[in-house]
Amino acid sequence: MRAWAAWTVRGAAGGLIAVALGHTLWNGLVEPGTALAFGALIVIGELARRDAGGDTAGTAGAALHRTAPLGSAGALGYALLGPAAGRPTHHGVLQIVAVVVAAALVGIVPHIARGRGPALDHLARRVLTVTFAAACFQPLYNSGRLEDRVGQGPYLVLFLLLLLGLTALCDAVLAAALAGTRTGWPYGPLLRDELRAQLGIGSAICATGVVMALGVAGAGLWAVPVFSVPLLLTQLSFHRIAAIRTTYRQTITSLARATEIAGYTRPGHSRRVAALSCAVGRELGLSERELTVLEYAALMHDIGQLSLVDPVPAGATAELPAAEARRIAELGGEVARQTGAPAEVAVVVERQADPYREQPVAARIVRTVNAYEDLCGHAGGSGHPGGSLAALERLRLGTGHDYQPEVVECLARVLARGGPGRVVPVQAG
Repeated sequence: MRAWAAWTVRGAAGGLIAVALGHTLWNGLVEPGTALAFGALIVIGELARRDAGGDTAGTAGAALHRTAPLGSAGALGYALLGPAAGRPTHHGVLQIVAVVVAAALVGIVPHIARGRGPALDHLARRVLTVTFAAACFQPLYNSGRLEDRVGQGPYLVLFLLLLLGLTALCDAVLAAALAGTRTGWPYGPLLRDELRAQLGIGSAICATGVVMALGVAGAGLWAVPVFSVPLLLTQLSFHRIAAIRTTYRQTITSLARATEIAGYTRPGHSRRVAALSCAVGRELGLSERELTVLEYAALMHDIGQLSLVDPVPAGATAELPAAEARRIAELGGEVARQTGAPAEVAVVVERQADPYREQPVAARIVRTVNAYEDLCGHAGGSGHPGGSLAALERLRLGTGHDYQPEVVECLARVLARGGPGRVVPVQAG
């Protein structure tokens, strides 16, 4: 079903692109100066695009939405453009789509040459979102009904804001559908995260698009570069914040590897637990912020073992007595606080050995996934089918006190789908 939805989105975008380019090539550009100005802005926006580094917790859709905000704002501004310097314009929906696609392709070429071009889904979303906005605005404007009904005052601004709200909803629905196809994650949480992303940089994109269209209506094309500067600065700020977050995550990952380097845990154990924990968190519907906390806590969940004189065999804390496991978890929470990790991360680390009814949700997930990894390791490796089945049965037997039943069943469903980037032949119970 998800694959069908994704191919529908791509097919619709491809059909629109073909029709729009053919129509524009046959009839020529209407008001080429205006088309060139907005096309140049879209090209600059794509050239300024940064590749969003993926992480275990982040959604691809939300990341793609932040890649080229200046280009998105320019496309929306062109779609919502009525008069220019007081003179009416006559470009239609198909020309808008053609200009947006041509400019986006020109801006993407340098990224493709460096081997870092965006996914085609990014362009499909842009095309359908811009088409929706233009189809809602341009026929009303060109027929004169928009001016007759709302005029040129505050009611026009309210109409544009309402239209942009619907456009943002359309974009979020498309982004969640495409991300669900790529990742297999539940649609509901993906849509919620996309809607939340719209409240951040998405609001700035929509506001800039409206202001740009209204500015060109009164001041002419000089308004395009003037109103682009604030969003460009905002885009640079977002890139800097993203770079800081990436560096912080790399620091947490390096710190988590200390237990592997010291021989306390098996190689790759913390990364596997983090990836699988985030997949289970997605299945449970956690938000992006909760998934970030979960990822950091899962990476650091074994850090308390560095306090041990003698390592636990294979680092398998799931087999330890409850008191010993709790002591290691509390020491790990203290280490996490000393490293400057968020307080929520330290709480998850130090409470991962508690009975599940006393734990926050993230700690329940980390405990369950860590136990699964430990039990699989003892059964001959986490990729061994027999080990996977036996580990899940052990976890189900412990749902009365140690592991939350819902978390265990979510883990079984994730594994049945192949897990995060690997295939594990496990049947969900």
